[in-house]
Amino acid sequence: MASKKDYLRDPVRHIDITQHDVVPVVEAMRSMAYSARDLARAADIFDRMLRDRDCAVILCLAGSLISAGLKKVFADMVRCNMADAIVSTGANIVDQDFFEALGFRHYIADERLKAGLNDSDLLDLHIDRIYDTLIDEDELRICDDTVTKIADTLEPRPYSSREFLIEMGAYLERNRPKAEDSIVLEAYRRQVPIFCPAFSDCSAGFGLIAHYQKRGDGPKVSIDSVKDFYELALWKTRQPDTGLFMIGGGVPKNFAQDVTVATDIMGFEARMHKYAVQVTVADVRDGALSSSTLKEANSWGKVDTVYEQMVFSEATVAVPLLVGYAYHKGNWRGRQARHGNQVLDAVTAP
Repeated sequence: MASKKDYLRDPVRHIDITQHDVVPVVEAMRSMAYSARDLARAADIFDRMLRDRDCAVILCLAGSLISAGLKKVFADMVRCNMADAIVSTGANIVDQDFFEALGFRHYIADERLKAGLNDSDLLDLHIDRIYDTLIDEDELRICDDTVTKIADTLEPRPYSSREFLIEMGAYLERNRPKAEDSIVLEAYRRQVPIFCPAFSDCSAGFGLIAHYQKRGDGPKVSIDSVKDFYELALWKTRQPDTGLFMIGGGVPKNFAQDVTVATDIMGFEARMHKYAVQVTVADVRDGALSSSTLKEANSWGKVDTVYEQMVFSEATVAVPLLVGYAYHKGNWRGRQARHGNQVLDAVTAP
């Protein structure tokens, strides 16, 4: 049987949109049809969000995106003030981004592995497969243990995922990250709030359950998902307008859209999201949340319909074009940071 080193040989390399000016390609797509034209319109809408200085951008991440090579794209978005808040699955932020910041990597799986015929061998070697990428399970356990260590140092009380992720960013800052780019670290440095509404559904959950067991009947750290919702809704009320840039769907999509309804229930007047772009491979035939259209969201009072666009494409193809277009257009320059963590810490202190 092959060894672990035989499988974990070729690391995934994250695409660098700053090195590839895709503006002429995307602009040429405007005169095409089907998904190409949709993508070009979506790129225009995202660029419009960045030109609109009253608009705060919410970046939503679902699906296995960091392991697939998109980490630097999202880190650069935070670094360049192209994202003012993030709503994500825990897997992207903890199992993948934080994991790599600890010095670990994702690896390219050989073509033959995609069929699943070697999965039992991978299990024996403690290698996890994410379609055509691989991750070392033993290293992932170190990520779990690191979350436990962070929780053990904190005052025992309920935290929003945003508050806990600030502590994870602080941990990376103190211990010098082992990777050049990290969403968690860049967000910590630039006061960009990250929300993971299903925070326990990742390595953070394993780390926190270990913390729970160690503390027994004593006081312990917990994650308050209602506080997540409350904080994002409060953040929304402090923005004149908001735009959604959504990769995939699921919980991050619904959570970010629902804050417009939440603000109404809380007695605040907050507008629907003025802009919305979604990249997804789901369509309405499967009836899933990921495929519910942005026009449908308008009926719920969540998304305005003037500047919205669905792009039915796999993320690793569409995202470098969309974000690369906006980056090289340069309208993010001069955009002011909103320091969302600082704002929320001031109004939600325990």
